[in-house]
Order: sequence, then C-alpha cells, then structure tokens
Amino acid sequence: MAESNPYDVIVLDVMLPKKDGLAVLVRLREHGSGAHVLLLTARDTVQDRVRGLRGGADDYLVKPFALEELLARVEALCRRGYGSKGNQIAVGELHIDTVARQVDVKKVVLDLTAREFALLEYLARRQGAVVTRTEIEEHIYDASGDVMSNAVDSAICGLRKKIGTATDIPFIRTRRGMGYMLSASREDSAGK
Repeated sequence: MAESNPYDVIVLDVMLPKKDGLAVLVRLREHGSGAHVLLLTARDTVQDRVRGLRGGADDYLVKPFALEELLARVEALCRRGYGSKGNQIAVGELHIDTVARQVDVKKVVLDLTAREFALLEYLARRQGAVVTRTEIEEHIYDASGDVMSNAVDSAICGLRKKIGTATDIPFIRTRRGMGYMLSASREDSAGK
C-alpha cells in the first residue's frame, strides 16, 4: 500500500510479524516514497533511534506512549509535509484551527462535519493550487470503501453553502475539468 499510495504520514512499527520495519522503511525510500515516517518501537537505545532516523524515518516514538503524543507527532509531520509550522491556517478571513478542529469566517464559527472539516483543511493546506477530485478522494475518503461519483461535488457544495452564510467571497472555486481551488482572492469568482 505504501508503495502505491501517496500518504502524508506512515506510522510504521519496527517489530513487524514477518518483516523488519526498518527494512520496509529502507525499501520505501529506495522506491522514492516521500511520505513522512514515524517509527514505533520498544527499542529505546540511542543507537536504535539513530539507526531509525538514519534509515529514513522522520520521527521515532518509543513504546509505551500516550495516544495524545502519537497524534501530536502525526499532526506535526503532516504540517511539515505542507510546509506549515503552526496549528492555524488562514485563507483571507477564513481561519482553521487544526487542533480545536474549528473553522470561522469573519469570527463566525462554522458547524462542519468531520468530513467537511477534513476537506476544507486539505484544500487550505494546498491553497492557491488546483486539487483534483482524485486527490481529494485519496486524502479524505476511506480507502476501503467506494466513493460515489458525486461525493466530492456534494461535499464541496455543502462547504460552499456553510462558508457562504458568513461571507460573500467565493473561497472554493471550480476549475472545470481540473478540480477545485481554495483562495481568498475576489478575482476569478466565476468558479463559484
């Protein structure tokens, strides 16, 4: 799966049942995977950590660990992947708090579903760039289920309605035949 899917972050245990996690990591890097990798292991010596990091891991977490720490490290690796250091994303007057999982426009808090939040966060992390339906499906929807052909369009429509109640700026634009783009610019509002 890791060789054929563009994951943002991979959580990889060093002690796998049939393979060594470090060997898997080396293979991923040899095949050009740019995904951030967080290694999990019970091995806690400095030599083990150094070997994991030099083998291509981006972070290393020793068992046992608190779930909150694991989630915080995954979030940090995701931010790093999008060139962001903070937990706040601003697109004009649209503000996203990725920790509180809250969105506001002109200080009006929007009531978003988990999927709408994930979609908006993904678009915001790529603001100004066209994001294809396929990219959205791969990052937002569960890989085990089939995504209905209009699921992305429906989610975009719902987000536009919720954002539109707080502002007249068409933040989400459609690029016909290409995908969607999130931008605070008033220019090119024809894609609304």
